[in-house]
This record gives sequence, structure tokens and C-alpha cells, in this order.
Amino acid sequence: MSMEFPTPMEPASGRAEVFVRYLDFYRETLLAKVAQLPETELRTSRLPSGWTPLELVKHLRWVELRWIEWGFQGGEVADPWGDRKDDRWYVAPEETAAKLIEELRRQGEVTAAAFTGTDLDTVGRPGPRWDGEAPPTLERIGFHLLQEYARHAGHLDIVVELAGGPTGE
Repeated sequence: MSMEFPTPMEPASGRAEVFVRYLDFYRETLLAKVAQLPETELRTSRLPSGWTPLELVKHLRWVELRWIEWGFQGGEVADPWGDRKDDRWYVAPEETAAKLIEELRRQGEVTAAAFTGTDLDTVGRPGPRWDGEAPPTLERIGFHLLQEYARHAGHLDIVVELAGGPTGE
């Protein structure tokens, strides 16, 4: 699914809607880029750092979970670092692209509900996510998530180009 870039000229009902639009855009843009790659490229790294496109998809799902559910909402998460093994991103051989994509989209729905159902000035609940520090507001978390997605979408642009896929936005 391809989405139009959320132009600042399009009216929005508020800041929360702007965050949701941009997060949805970057998430779907990233997934469209992943869809352009054959299975072998999804599980292969072309970079010295060693991450694969599927590991990136899984990582972003867990980033949203850590910042929204475990962090902001203060929910119980049995393994908040479930995207990692041996201190790096990890996708098990039995994990499929379809399942990881579905999980990222589902996590995006949780994120969207948090943004549309909560005032952006609300401070997150204290909990282990913050390691004793004061929790940030939902708006600050939103900015962090946007930069995370924008940065990783750019990384994936390079990987897709190296794999012979299309270039551009």
C-alpha cells in the first residue's frame, strides 16, 4: 500500500492526527520498499553493520511497542527487547515476512490509538522503560518515533538500491 506524503497544506484536526499521518506514511513507505525485495534480499545484509530488511521491520515493531506500550502506557512487556539476540537485531528462520509485516501494522494501530486517544502533553507512566528517569510526554515520544522511522526509511532506500530495486521515494 502506497500513501501520499502528508503535506503540511492538508488540514488536520490537531497535532495527534499529524503524528499519526506521518507515522503511517513512513511505516507504509518502509513496507512498500520491503515488498520490492525478493525473499533472499529480505534475509540478507548488504551493509557492514549486518542488519537485514526483515530485521529492520521487526525492530520497528518493537521500537513502537517499547515507546508506547511499555514506556508511555507503562504496560507489562515480558521481553521488551524481543527484536534482539546476542546484542543485535534478530529474525528467526521460522518468522515470515508476512507475519512480521502484519505485526508492525498491528503495532501501528496501537500507536495510532494512543495518539488519538490521549492528549499529547500527557506524561508517560513511570516504569522500567525510563530506568529511573522522568518519563517524557507523548508528543516527545512522537517526535522520537518520527525520526526513527525517517532515518530507517533512508537506510532502507540505500539497501533497496544496492539490491537492484527502484530508487526514489
